[in-house]
Amino acid sequence: MKGKLIFCALALCLSALTVLAQEQRVQMKDLPAAVKATVQEQSKGAKMRGLSKEREQGKTVYELELIVNGHSKDMIIDESGAILEVEEQIALNALPAAVKAELEKQAGKGKIQKVESVTKGNTLVYYEGVVKTGKKATEIKVSPDGTPVK
Repeated sequence: MKGKLIFCALALCLSALTVLAQEQRVQMKDLPAAVKATVQEQSKGAKMRGLSKEREQGKTVYELELIVNGHSKDMIIDESGAILEVEEQIALNALPAAVKAELEKQAGKGKIQKVESVTKGNTLVYYEGVVKTGKKATEIKVSPDGTPVK
């Protein structure tokens, strides 16, 4: 029994290390030329919070984390320098009325702490709200037309 417990503990530690190894912090000098060009272009006038490399669905991608005009803006960039996804913080009052109403409805008594627009391939896919109820934070996704996203 003790041997099984030790084996399970080791397996858990190894799987935790694997997850941690999937995302690696990188520096500009480590980037492929195309990615570096995109990062330089997108970060003009912004504060860079982070830059990392990871594997998603068997492909290497880079995540750029910025602060632009006081709001967060995160991007997923592929090895060719193409921007695959953008998550950009947006003020609750700047949302379309139907989106704001649905977020507030789903939040209930919780407090909406942050809202981001999520764009993939230059198409707005959904809005994502982080809602805090007590000590618990949850995410709510709403489509651009105000319908819930499951």
